[in-house]
Amino acid sequence: MRVDAVTLFPGMIDAPLSESIVGRAREEGFLDLGFLNPRDFTEDRHRTVDDKPYGGGTGMVMMAEPVYRALKKVRRKNSFVILLTPKGRRFDQGLALELAKKKHLVFICGHYEGIDERVTPLADLELSIGDYVLTGGEPAAVAVIDAVTRLIPGVLKKDDATVNETFTGGLLEAPHYTRPGVWRGQKVPEPLLSGNHKLIAEWRRSRAEELTGKTRPDLAARGPERKPARGKKRILK
Repeated sequence: MRVDAVTLFPGMIDAPLSESIVGRAREEGFLDLGFLNPRDFTEDRHRTVDDKPYGGGTGMVMMAEPVYRALKKVRRKNSFVILLTPKGRRFDQGLALELAKKKHLVFICGHYEGIDERVTPLADLELSIGDYVLTGGEPAAVAVIDAVTRLIPGVLKKDDATVNETFTGGLLEAPHYTRPGVWRGQKVPEPLLSGNHKLIAEWRRSRAEELTGKTRPDLAARGPERKPARGKKRILK
């Protein structure tokens, strides 16, 4: 998969995605990650990328033209462009699975007070990772790219590694235990020690349902239904 990020701060994405599983995925060629800095698409000697908002207000707004030029340079026929914004669709595991099927993802990362609204129609999907405010779109891009990369076939060495994970099938994952069997007076549940695969599967399913109902009743009510990532292609002119 090819992933490009339009960002003023490439290091905020590159550094954390150079470690662990995603770092290995990049080394092994499963993920090709690139960056375009809007400053490189300006024409003034100060490389200006932001300006004061019309109507007044605190902070600065990223200008549309440098972002537009960066996107025009990187976008291809099979590109899927994602604008990271608090007003976007909420990111979840179902959407991660859909995005993992794409050949080329392009992330537009806002900063300061955001990007000129006229950039929005250029994106195929507006995406949010939660109801809170970040310093920019870069941390959100890291989270989404990480979640998507591990779903690319071959990145995780075990084929079934993502089958029974949290949020798969609309449930939180059942608890896990490892040695020792008794730790500070707390024992590993007996079904996990039984060697009976059917009993273990039933226990895990039961605990997953119980945990989901207790801590995430919204997931329990919603069930396993997931909507695919859809978006009308925008053409740059």
